[in-house]
Amino acid sequence: MSKTYLSDIEIARAAEKRPIVEVAEKLNISADDLEQYGKIKAKISPEFINSVKDRDNGKLILVTAINPTPAGEGKTTTTIGLGDALNKIGKQATVCLREPSLGPCFGVKGGAAGGGYAQVVPMEDINLHFTGDFHAIGLAHNLLSAAIDNHLQQGNALNIDPRRIEWKRVMDMNDRALRNVTIGLGGPAHGVPRETGFDITVASEVMAIFCLANTLDELKAKLGSIVIGYTHAQEPVTASDLNVHGAMTVLLKDAFSPNLVQTLEHTPAFVHGGPFANIAHGCNSVSATKLSMKLSDYTVTEAGFGADLGAEKFLDIKCRKAGIAPDAVVIVATIRALKLHGGVPLAEVNQENLEAVAVGVENLKKHIENIHQFGLPVVVAVNKFVTDTAAEVQTVQDKCDYLGVQVIEAEHWEYGGAGATELAEAVVDLVENHKSDFNFLYPDDMSLWDKIKTVCQKIYGANDILADQKLRNRIAQLEASGYGNLPVCMAKTQYSFSTDPALKNRPEGFDVPLREVRLSAGAGFIVVLAGDVMTMPGLPKKPAAEVIDINDEGEIVGLF
Repeated sequence: MSKTYLSDIEIARAAEKRPIVEVAEKLNISADDLEQYGKIKAKISPEFINSVKDRDNGKLILVTAINPTPAGEGKTTTTIGLGDALNKIGKQATVCLREPSLGPCFGVKGGAAGGGYAQVVPMEDINLHFTGDFHAIGLAHNLLSAAIDNHLQQGNALNIDPRRIEWKRVMDMNDRALRNVTIGLGGPAHGVPRETGFDITVASEVMAIFCLANTLDELKAKLGSIVIGYTHAQEPVTASDLNVHGAMTVLLKDAFSPNLVQTLEHTPAFVHGGPFANIAHGCNSVSATKLSMKLSDYTVTEAGFGADLGAEKFLDIKCRKAGIAPDAVVIVATIRALKLHGGVPLAEVNQENLEAVAVGVENLKKHIENIHQFGLPVVVAVNKFVTDTAAEVQTVQDKCDYLGVQVIEAEHWEYGGAGATELAEAVVDLVENHKSDFNFLYPDDMSLWDKIKTVCQKIYGANDILADQKLRNRIAQLEASGYGNLPVCMAKTQYSFSTDPALKNRPEGFDVPLREVRLSAGAGFIVVLAGDVMTMPGLPKKPAAEVIDINDEGEIVGLF
């Protein structure tokens, strides 16, 4: 007789949720230091954060994954399960995650709070409006957008060239129809006509700044440094030139405080900030991560999508900006996903296929090799499905053995922390007995072109990068303007090491075509768009929004 499994939302709804005051006590945070949003979620007061800033840091564990597939990898689920498991084996641990975007929530994914018995709760709140952080980020971004067009309308004292305005508008929903729009139509009273467009909120530079700033003062300074476009004399125009960066900071003031919630096993979890990893830097906020490291012996955090995107950006951007480094890295894979990378159709991934696993494991091996390039110790977590066989797991171990990494089968989805204790023990062993020798992939003083080529060749395995003369000139212009020392943030498909999502596993012999380069002066990096990646996604043919609803009892249904 087959076992009956509850849905994620059913598990989350049935779980005991302790008052957030009790969860905070585990970190020695008093009720007076919380700004509560109901009984089970809260923000941490700036005063408390400031009071612990001189404490020593605990250990930092980064969880990443292979290139995602429709079979699922479970990176967030593993991050949560590992945090619960570390507490189970006697280590004091806290989890740090990103906030989900409403775009994929109503589009294709349906939620991003973990799964099974490794979730953060309240699941519905986290996946929907939560504490309003994304709304504040969108409003701050669009305030700047409105100020730009108002400046044009009111005489354009800064001599801004409407053709060279690079600042778009944002919304936290997938809407491909808004990628390119014309505004200001209807006559003189309605503004200056010009072409612009929308990005999704998680791709906003304001989101990146929000997640990389340490303090409100730094947040304000970074917002003021945003370059929105150029004058007719091709001089940069910033948010501080428009004098709205102070008002933007006001809109972000409350949102900037990290959010505290709990896992199903009442492990403290900071869920704060949420840039995508395929079009942004893909990590939760520096303020939340640093706070967790001050309060916990172990902080377990994730970086979005595969290690070629999220982990590379975590290490080359977030760690560079924040002055932190992980002590160990967990790479998540599933046997099902490895079979897909090995050429098996999705309908057949539940059947044992050692040959396909042996082929698909090349994707995993490349990610391991990439993390080793940063001088970091690695353990592989095989997120277990009931269809996995011992022979398939052994195949992964045998193929990875020469790389000197353990391959641990973990069952946290079904058993919570108890299903990941072996993984937790392996992580502790890595931290205590295998010293990290962390280094960046490239130095600050390397040219922008060579930084891009280094990421594409060393991380993706590309032969070369391709760009037309216009884009090469843009890169040269950025260097001439003093931005050559910034790191690069690659925007490409998450489904492949290449820019072609159809090229699974570990492709070879490909080049990376560069499409556009954007300056994020406030965030402190250069965004490089490669291939066909979009900064405003579209909804799929059958979006999750079609099944999300409220039943007669007033309960949300369809959210996983």
